[in-house]
Amino acid sequence: MKVHVLQHSSINTLGTIEEYTKTKNNRLESTRFYETISPPELESFDLLIIMGGPIGVYDYKDNPWLRDEKAFIKQAIEAGKTILGICLGAQLLADILGARVYENRHVEMGWFPVRASGGENKPEFFEGLPDKIMFFHWHSRTFDLPAGAVQLFESEGCRNQGFIYNDRVIALQFHPEVNEDRILSLIKWFGDGMENGPFVQKKEEMLGKKEYLDATKKFMFLILDKLKKLI
Repeated sequence: MKVHVLQHSSINTLGTIEEYTKTKNNRLESTRFYETISPPELESFDLLIIMGGPIGVYDYKDNPWLRDEKAFIKQAIEAGKTILGICLGAQLLADILGARVYENRHVEMGWFPVRASGGENKPEFFEGLPDKIMFFHWHSRTFDLPAGAVQLFESEGCRNQGFIYNDRVIALQFHPEVNEDRILSLIKWFGDGMENGPFVQKKEEMLGKKEYLDATKKFMFLILDKLKKLI
């Protein structure tokens, strides 16, 4: 599988995504639109992964390259590519598909449970996935569901934690790619600006959660396996 990643910050590492591609002997390449105006050819990859980052989907003034990235993602969707968006990546997908992105009622930072949506009428995508799992969160914004999308996940602190569109575009607000180094990096660079709130943990509560990290890695690998089958 040829995997292409869109990154929005040099400090946003790929975590278990990189581990997966190495384990499966997949090709992994990346583009940073804030450094280049040359997007990859659509034929050059099988799976597009859109990562998170410390910006908003409408921050064109400071990040004019966002328009180019959105145009490329739209082309990928229209071409029927298999796509996974994480955090900011999920918000970009929601925006491109015509939904509103806005400040959530609560900031979510730390480990909090996410549950599957849909009750007994869950999409086929859920097969083999747990109904509830602890995931790492680091966001203040959320999105409405785009027209034609099906909600996948929700949490107490954030109604829309994920959706699937056209059976091959997946958006996840939480962070299934994290490992300990990824969490340490977030705390190092952005921890001083953490707010108080019912869904904000102390820094020490975020670290050393081996059980959560193992479950997160298993989930990420399952998701990538499912996406691979769509290619």
